[in-house]
Order: sequence, then C-alpha cells, then structure tokens
Amino acid sequence: MTPVVTAAVLLAAVTHAGWNAIAHRITDKLVGFTLIAGGGVLIGLALAPFAATPAARAWPYLLSSAAIHVVYYALLMTSFRLGDFGQVYPIARGSAPLVVTALAAVFAHEVPDGWAATGIAVSCAGLTGVALWGLRGHRPHWAAIGAALATGLTIAAYTVVDGLGVRASGSPLGYVAWLMAIQGVVIPVYAAWRWRGRTTALLRPFAAVGLLGAALSVAAYGLVLWAQTKAELAPIAALRESSILVGAAIGAVFFKERFGAPRIAAAGLLVVGIGLMLHAG
Repeated sequence: MTPVVTAAVLLAAVTHAGWNAIAHRITDKLVGFTLIAGGGVLIGLALAPFAATPAARAWPYLLSSAAIHVVYYALLMTSFRLGDFGQVYPIARGSAPLVVTALAAVFAHEVPDGWAATGIAVSCAGLTGVALWGLRGHRPHWAAIGAALATGLTIAAYTVVDGLGVRASGSPLGYVAWLMAIQGVVIPVYAAWRWRGRTTALLRPFAAVGLLGAALSVAAYGLVLWAQTKAELAPIAALRESSILVGAAIGAVFFKERFGAPRIAAAGLLVVGIGLMLHAG
C-alpha cells in the first residue's frame, strides 16, 4: 500500500459515498439507480474506444462480476428503501472487508502479513463501530439489516472477482469501461418495461443529479480497479470502506443524522489501521 495507491483508494471512498448519497436522496430508488446504471453504460461506451480491450482470460471474471453487480444493485435499492442511510450504508460496506480477506486468501493466495492483518482488523473495528452507532437508540429493523448484510456479501464477491479479472485484463481502463457498459443495462431495461411509456417523464426531474451519480460511480470503481493491480485485495477493501465515515458525514450534513463521538473514535481507529497497512507496504 504505497502513498499513491492509498490516496487513490481514499479518493474512491469519497466519490463512492457521494454517489450512494445521491442514490439515497432520490426518493424513487428505481429512478435513481436507472439513471446511475444507465449513465454508467454511456460512460463505459464512451471510454471503451480509448482503452485496450481486456484480454480474453479476463472476460469470465468480467461477466461474472456484471451478474454479481446486478444482484448488488437490487439489494442496495432494497436496503435504501427499508432503512436509514446512516444505518444500512455502514452495515453493507463494513461487513465486506473481512470476507474479502478470507476470499482473497483462498482464491488469490494473498495472506496478509502481521502488520497488514493488524491494520485490516483495526480498520474493521472502526467500521463496525460506525455501523453499530447507526443502530443506537432504535429498535433494530431486521429486514433492513438483513438486506444490508446481503449487500455486503455481494460487495465482497465482486471485489475479489474484479481483483482477479482486472489483473488478467492487461487494461484497467478497458476492464472498467466494459464492466460498466455490460452491468448497467439490466436496470434501465427493467425500468423501461415496468414504466411502459412513462420513462422520460419519470427520469427527467432527476437526470442531472443522477448522471452526476453515474460519473462518481465510474470514477470510484475505476480508481479501485487500478489500485487492485498495484496492491493486495484485502487492504484495499478495508481502506475503500472508509467511505463509511464519509457517508456518515454526508448523513449528518444533508440528512440531519447525528455524527457523534463514537463515530469520531471510529475514524481514529480507521486512521490507525491505515497507518499500519502503509507500514506493511
């Protein structure tokens, strides 16, 4: 985890929290995700001619990831519909890094050394603290929590699949371009079928902010994919989920949700974890 890779992943965390907040802000979740996914298709198709086509051995990973991402979007829409942003977003994102660590050890043969493992554990402790703080003083909404945990499993799955795929592709930009172009088709097609002639009227009021969300989404994942070619998967996954703290700050500023001292403490743990992972690098 060099400083350049760390900076790229932290920037990805900020942009990721931004597009998730936009998706949550649009009341009709299908409208929001149609614009974000459809915008991703347009951006991917625009980028593809300027990037090398991914190598043949990368396509099974790319297509598998596209399928997992469709399930991820469906579960994330459900999570945002059922629960508060400050609750479901930390649970979904915070549950993924430890699963990624296990999957990366099995499938990528990446077993973190002592410093990296400690950094991942400390960072996950901070992320868990943010997630638990989102539950304070409320009766647990088990359906929302279940959807968020299922979302976290899909995050872990596509993180490892894409980590292997982008390394095999020989072209991180080409990989993200084709991934966005393929995975983003399903939701707009479903939405057009469901709305039957009302598509333009429903999308127009949110088109600008939705397309901004699409651009942030592509930028966030493109940075992560590039970082996965430079460092191991588990530390990147843990560092990327610092987006939880950005999401908590967005929730406090724009959705009037409390930030609180426990989240400040969690941020401190995350910083310590990042320092340990950098030491390992």
